[in-house]
Amino acid sequence: MKIDFASSRQSTLGVEWELALVDGKTGELASVANQVLRGVASRHPELNEDDEHPHIKQELLLNTVELVTGICETAAEAKEDLNRSVAAVREITDPMGVELFCAGSHPFSPPQLQPVTDKERYAKLIDRTQWWGRQMVIYGVHVHVGLDRRDKALPVLDGLVNYFPHFQALSASSPFWGGEDTGYASQRALMFQQLPTAGLPFQFTSWAEYESYVQDMFTTGVIDTISEIRWDIRPVPALGTIEMRICDGLATLEEVGAIAALTQCLVDEFSTTLNNGGTIPTMPPWHVQENKWRAARYGLDAIIILDAAGKEQLVTDHLLETLNRLEPVAAKLRCSDELADVEKIISRGAGYQRQRRVAAENGGNLQAVVLDLVKQMRNGPTA
Repeated sequence: MKIDFASSRQSTLGVEWELALVDGKTGELASVANQVLRGVASRHPELNEDDEHPHIKQELLLNTVELVTGICETAAEAKEDLNRSVAAVREITDPMGVELFCAGSHPFSPPQLQPVTDKERYAKLIDRTQWWGRQMVIYGVHVHVGLDRRDKALPVLDGLVNYFPHFQALSASSPFWGGEDTGYASQRALMFQQLPTAGLPFQFTSWAEYESYVQDMFTTGVIDTISEIRWDIRPVPALGTIEMRICDGLATLEEVGAIAALTQCLVDEFSTTLNNGGTIPTMPPWHVQENKWRAARYGLDAIIILDAAGKEQLVTDHLLETLNRLEPVAAKLRCSDELADVEKIISRGAGYQRQRRVAAENGGNLQAVVLDLVKQMRNGPTA
């Protein structure tokens, strides 16, 4: 099959932020997305009753809303876009006593008790995936970056795969699951890959090989639409972007901006390399797979594999080297401040570290963890 790739301006940006709805007093998940979405839509007279808000979307679970930016030039613009959507949601949720929070998972609400949005595609997913599908009480941040040529998509995907553990470690925020500490920095990373076509992307040598793979998925009934290929990094032909879907949910707008800037800078660096006739190095799939596990298990303490030769380094040390290297790219893309915020995540601690710290300070009380996440979402990061 032939898959066209839409034309985008190089390094334009789009961000998707999945937010959980929780009871403001108990911290329990609140399955009120339908009421929230109706309330948001009612503030826009130009929308019909069944129209979806352009930036505030429905998700798999009724305890979730997704905020989606328009096409942005800078990370700062994406943050402003998301902030407007957060404010619009809060106009509805504040009078309901409902709060917003974001992490890779909810620390204690039972996954199997969370109702699914009444849509055919979601019902089909749960029917097919059964127990695993019912565990998908997880939240993430996705970043799209524009590519101006189709032949960049797969090399840029390979380039981002090299930085998989960096994104996973920075965003890891799902240590707790069903009231237990899993011992992992990101339980979400390992949970989500249980879905068909989710997990690490395959690495293809040509667009034609990718098209052949997609055709096989349709022919064998694995997918009904190309969007059902749920890789952690994937090309999005309809938008002309590469989509980075590695990250656990991030608690604050500052962190979302930091991850968006890092993604945009790396993709622009790869894109420029290709413009100049260069190539992007790849790693064997077994190194990539090991890096994912290490980052999910150890987070910012992970020792990661850097190249095909098997050289290793502490992920935070390599991140700091990467940030220094990307400073000129960030200046060009006008996201120097947001890229600098990546270092704040390292110094402050990633979400999983902060959650464990709050739990320890409160005698293991996970309600305190959720309410702290609620506070961070409203007021910004805490020291």
